[in-house]
Amino acid sequence: MAEFGVQAEKRRRNEGIVINDEWPGYSLDLFSYPAHYSGDLDCVIVPHGVIMDRTERLARNIMDDLGDHDIVVLCVLKGGYQFCADLVDRIKVLSCNSNQTIPMRVHFIRLKSYLNDQSTEDLHIVGADDLSFLAGK
Repeated sequence: MAEFGVQAEKRRRNEGIVINDEWPGYSLDLFSYPAHYSGDLDCVIVPHGVIMDRTERLARNIMDDLGDHDIVVLCVLKGGYQFCADLVDRIKVLSCNSNQTIPMRVHFIRLKSYLNDQSTEDLHIVGADDLSFLAGK
């Protein structure tokens, strides 16, 4: 019976949240947003609170899965910075409030796929001369 519960939990953790293509989103009347966005937004697909709750859940899953292993975070700039910072903050809070302190290092890279103003199929890593520190992680 316990094994079934563990398997069900793993399955739930891997499902995530599904938003159907036909879903119209939340009405803008339900949210506060900066005036300069007025006229540019039609709806809110995923509210900030949901993103933050899911980020905390991901942090909990990471803590549960890694046990006492150290964490190496590789943040892809620039678009991933805020999510990475929020995730690292949640992991730190969870680590401080538990009996499980996990050492964590954060590294930053940039990915480049444009040549002049054209997108290419070539993806280049910028700002990481040596990624050997990721070996075995």
